[in-house]
Formats: sequence, structure tokens, C-alpha cells
Amino acid sequence: MSLYTDLKFQQNCANCPINYRAICAMCEPDELRLLEDIKFYRSFEAGQTVIWAGDRMNFVASVVTGVATLTKTMEDGRTQMVGLMLPSDFVGRPGRDTTPYNVTAVTDLLMCCFRKKEFEAMMVRTPHIAHRLLAMTLDDLDAAREWMLLLGRKTAREKIASLLGIIARRDAELTKAVAARSIAFDLPLTRTAMADYLGLTLETVSRQITALRNDRVIVLQGLRHVIVPDLRRLIAEAGSDDVMEMHS
Repeated sequence: MSLYTDLKFQQNCANCPINYRAICAMCEPDELRLLEDIKFYRSFEAGQTVIWAGDRMNFVASVVTGVATLTKTMEDGRTQMVGLMLPSDFVGRPGRDTTPYNVTAVTDLLMCCFRKKEFEAMMVRTPHIAHRLLAMTLDDLDAAREWMLLLGRKTAREKIASLLGIIARRDAELTKAVAARSIAFDLPLTRTAMADYLGLTLETVSRQITALRNDRVIVLQGLRHVIVPDLRRLIAEAGSDDVMEMHS
């Protein structure tokens, strides 16, 4: 099952498919019950805006299923994708009333939301949540630094392999297939969106994906379904092992 397929689960923390790596991962049972009291679920269709940059955000949330993008619009109207939100990623920042980025659903999206004021109060009373948020923030910082390296120094082929490796790794974690050498997943981004995210042209993205397919690094079924016969080979194509830790 791909992580981008709707997952059937009871809408409670015990059965949540991301509970082992989301903001609540370190919570004790009594703390989970407190979270249950302040949470609600929201769903968004592909292409729908979750929040606009500068808007007041009265909730924080974890992505349960689906993928969203973070984008920034410059003064001249150009838009740059600056991040991907994958399952278990945290949206929103406690202590800040507005968000600096547009958040847009790329696929159908399900989010586990928490009322912001109550969540901020709970952080004070529940160190496990504060510690987990700090750890996730530091992971995001490491990932941003690695992405700076990817955009500044890696070749086009390495950029494509790195992005595929990130998505493949997260899919493997959520489907409990981390030890598997072969992984299959549905690519959530169009090639145009990949080009925007990686700072490449559409033609370059298409050419490099074709080259990876011709070299049997990946197998394509249709436009979006990707099979990675040997994940270690894909990671080697990315230029380093660092992609394995990105977005962890």
C-alpha cells in the first residue's frame, strides 16, 4: 500500500498510522487522552489551499495522509516551492499567530488538527510534546541544510535521485518496509512541480527521470507509479547517504 492511498483507521491516537513519528510520538496514555480532547480532523482536496501566507492560523496539525507543499510568493508574483509536507510532518508554529508560507494540498489530504491556544497551554504542562516538537524542529533544520547542499552543489541527476529517495524512504517507514531493498510508491508531484522544487527546467527533469529509468535505477508504471528495485542504488545515485536521514 502506498502512503498516499487513503488509510482506513479509527480516528483515535491509538490506531493512527503516524503515531510513532508524529508530534504525539512520545506521549503517555494520559497525555494522549488530553490531546484527544483538543483535536479535530480536516480534509482537503488536491489543489485546495490549507492556509495562505500571512493569514491567522488558529490550529496546528500533523499530516496524516497525503502531501502538501509550502510555497512563498515574491513581490513580483513569482512563486517558489520551499518545502514538502509528508505524512507525520507538523504544520504551524506555536507562539506565532500567522504562517509565513502558503500551504497547499498536492494530493487529497487528511490532517489531525489541534486547537492552537489549547495546544500551546498543553506544551507547558506536557514536556513530552515540547521535547518532541523541538526534536522535529531540529530535524527540519538539518533537512533544510541538506536541501541547500542539494540545490547548490548536486547535479540534476543527483537532485532527482535525492527527491525520489526522500519520498521512497518516508513511504517505507510508514508502510513498515524500512528494511526492504525494493520499494514502490506513487509520486505525489508532477514533473512541473518537481522542476520548481529542484530549481530545474521541466525538460531536464523529464530527461533525468528517463535516464534513471533507462539505467534501471527506477521502473515507471504510468506517469506516477515508481518502483525502486534497489534502494541502495538509488541512494548512491543521489551522491551521498544523507538523503536517508532527510525528513526523518
